[in-house]
Amino acid sequence: MKNTTTNAATSAENGGMDQVAEETRALLEATANVTESTVVEARNRLKHLLDSAGETYAQAKAKAIDGAKTADRTIRENPYQAIGIAFGLGAILGFLISRRNRD
Repeated sequence: MKNTTTNAATSAENGGMDQVAEETRALLEATANVTESTVVEARNRLKHLLDSAGETYAQAKAKAIDGAKTADRTIRENPYQAIGIAFGLGAILGFLISRRNRD
């Protein structure tokens, strides 16, 4: 059940990026037969940018996953400290928000 929810959330998050990539690929395919030098240059730059964006996205995703795994491992190894930190941050945020509302 958890996997299904996670996959649905991931699909929703990736939807925008995936759609941009699909539309870009469709544009590249639609202009494949055009031989004007400016169009060919633009297609080459666009393809390079699409490839570069895909690599950057994959690297950012991998870093985010590694960070989440590290945080999960740290919390599991030190649950009481994690609870204390979460409580402290919540108290500070609550104090700041209530103080802001008074002004």
